[in-house]
Formats: sequence, C-alpha cells, structure tokens
Amino acid sequence: MTIWKKLVLGVALGMGVLVGSQAATGGIAWDKAPVKTNDLSSLQNGAKLFVNYCLNCHSAAFMRFNRLQDIGLTEQEIKDNLLFTTEKVGDTMRSAINPHQAKAWFGANPPDLTLIARSRAGAGGSGADYIYTLLRSYYRDPSKPTGWNNLAFPNIGMPNPLWQLEGERKPIFETREEHGHEVHAFTGRWEQVTPGTMTPLQFDQNVGDLVNYLQWMGEPAQNKRVKIGVWVMLFLLCFTFIAWRLNAAYWKDVK
Repeated sequence: MTIWKKLVLGVALGMGVLVGSQAATGGIAWDKAPVKTNDLSSLQNGAKLFVNYCLNCHSAAFMRFNRLQDIGLTEQEIKDNLLFTTEKVGDTMRSAINPHQAKAWFGANPPDLTLIARSRAGAGGSGADYIYTLLRSYYRDPSKPTGWNNLAFPNIGMPNPLWQLEGERKPIFETREEHGHEVHAFTGRWEQVTPGTMTPLQFDQNVGDLVNYLQWMGEPAQNKRVKIGVWVMLFLLCFTFIAWRLNAAYWKDVK
C-alpha cells in the first residue's frame, strides 16, 4: 500500500470516528449557542444558574469562587449570593453529593464541569453548541428510571435539571420511509405540555447564559489573552514598519 493510499484510508477512518461519535450522542442537529464571553451580565446570570441548578451534583473542582470577580462580581456579592454557609470565597466549586450515592442513583458519578464546554466539541459543532442543544432537548419518558430522556443524548442518566423553568415539552415526530423501512423522525418542533416559570424565549436566553458561563469557565483568561494578542500584533506591525524604514536608511548610500 502506497503512502497516499494509507493517508486517504487514515482520513476516511478519522471521519468515520467523528461521524460515529456524533451518532452516539443523538441524531439531531446541534443549535448554535449564543456565546459572548465578554458579556458580563450574561456571565453573572450563568454563574447564578450554575450554582443553583448544576453544583448540587456536578463539581467544577478547578474553579474557585473568588475567580468570579473577573466577571464583575465583588467578593461580598459572591458570599451573599453564590456561597453556601459552610463554604469560603477561596474554595473550589465542589458539589456536596456523595459519590457513592450519585453512582447508585444515576449509574455513574456526575462529571466535573470545569472543562465540559471545551471537551464536548465534535463534528456537530462546539462544546457550547452541544450543551445548549442538550439542555433544551429533554422530554418526559416514563420508561426511563429518571422519568426523562433527551433527543441529543438518548438514554441519558441525568434528569432534566431545569424542568421547573422550562415546563414539560413533547417532541413531535413524523413517520417516513428510509431505505424501505418506516422510521420516526424528529420534526424540529415541540409541543408544550405544561408551562414552566419562564416563557420559551426566556428559557432559551437563560440556557444561553448558563452555556456562556460554562464556556468562560473552561478558560477564564481567554478574553485577556485575546486582548494581549491584539496588542502584540499591533506592536509587531509598528515594529515592522520601523524596521523597514531603518533598513532603507541604513542602505541608502550603498550602491
């Protein structure tokens, strides 16, 4: 086998792995997450949602509460609104759930979410797109132990953490023929069964804020890094111009 055939075969196998990974998490398309990690009000709301709805089971063991000062919160605001009585502002974000109980209830320990938005990127889009789609794809399924299922992650072990905000929805399927067989395909539409405390638009906006925070938490210094990179490029551009003029002045008398 020639080197080119090996290369083509390797690319084909790699694409097959990506497609298989996408299929394993569900067949629906991922929605685009409204990520704006420089939007401080969105990040603050996302941090509040994370502490109230995610931190009960999931840890963010590589993030400290006092790092939230980077998104515009004061230390007192963190203490008053985001800390439990036994925690200190310098502590890491660890869940209080017992790992043995979590494994018994859900079948596995809930994963740490510090880097979840960066680790879930795939062929369907970014990790933020995946989480944004996942949190908006839950539906009631009495056949599951938790009573919930998910179109983006079929047979998911985690129940819907935001169901009180969203209410209960039912996906609408249509029957069509594929390769000689009848299949039930998701139409992309939902039927609201019971209302939540938020309207669908408000819920999508709040999920977007939560995902925005998870994206920021994966690399809190990313905005500062981008700013430094812009200044470095401007410096190099100015230095290139100066070096060009110095070079012309140095060689002007050389024939």
